[in-house]
Amino acid sequence: MEFIRPDININFVGMRMKAMIFSGLLIFLGLAAIVARGGLNMGVDFAGGTLIQVKFSERTTPNAIRDALKDLGIGKSAIQRVGTATDNEFIIRSDISEEKAKRVSDDVQSRLDQVFGPGKATILRVEMVGPKVGQDLRQKALLAIYYALLFIALYISGRFELKWGTSGVMAAVLLLGVNLLGLTGLSMTYLIIGALMITLVLCWVLKLSYALGALVALIHDVFITVGVFALLNKEFDLTIVAALLTIVGYSLNDTIIVYDRIRENRRASRKVDFKALVNRSINQTLSRTLLTSSTTLFVVFFLFVLGGNVIHDFAFALLIGILIGTYSSIFVASPLLILYQDMSGSGRKTSVHRPA
Repeated sequence: MEFIRPDININFVGMRMKAMIFSGLLIFLGLAAIVARGGLNMGVDFAGGTLIQVKFSERTTPNAIRDALKDLGIGKSAIQRVGTATDNEFIIRSDISEEKAKRVSDDVQSRLDQVFGPGKATILRVEMVGPKVGQDLRQKALLAIYYALLFIALYISGRFELKWGTSGVMAAVLLLGVNLLGLTGLSMTYLIIGALMITLVLCWVLKLSYALGALVALIHDVFITVGVFALLNKEFDLTIVAALLTIVGYSLNDTIIVYDRIRENRRASRKVDFKALVNRSINQTLSRTLLTSSTTLFVVFFLFVLGGNVIHDFAFALLIGILIGTYSSIFVASPLLILYQDMSGSGRKTSVHRPA
């Protein structure tokens, strides 16, 4: 099925510099928001503490709730409205001790009944995570994202460039590098950043252009999605990590379709200018890309609107990620192949490998 005519010829390659500026601006805004806020708004999963979600039968405000709970030692907790204003639901996040957290639900319910009246407030859920558990979850989440990106890079290099041996060497070096960096005592965040830099350098040195392009595009998608959460000060928890891994897989699928067409066209037309060939490949796969993205977005949008508060942020992350992932497959992953060839000086002379 095609709703875009097959002979369409939009100059996507000609817009690559504007796209790079746009992407750079989005990433900069996200990083600036993270720095300005002192980090992401970590959920209880990562930060530790106690989370209480309360639903009121009448309209109230965070300040009124804070005043009601101040004598319990959690009056300075972060109180955030969830859902719409008519839902009258709030999340109370506190770092109270684990011992006190065991009875906090009963204390909060009793105090809210006293202040707002019996039956006016209902506790929907209570979550408690210790600080050590939260730290461990943060580290495992970062490692999960990194290893997903790493093994995707290995797959792309083997699938499109038939360099399985080189991929194995890169994997061994990277695993050794991560372990060595871990011995330095670096925090997990800096450790993963260092590992990603090593991965990108190895892709360049080992001439894994397809893996380099796909990896940069996926990092681009993750950074922008996380940056949007930082800009909006949305809570970042394990469900968002799951969304990021989903986004990585979705974006990779789009990128592989475009890369496969580039490889096919290159094998059939070795003398065609590489920029023109990449642009033609993007146009040829445009209908498929937009159809897949639009149908997926349609489902995720209704999940976002009708799915309820529990998966609201998860669906929001998917919305952002699918949009950015579709954009990056066209304006980031493919133009990076051109940039690599221009900088490496290989041009049209780069060999094309036939699949086994």
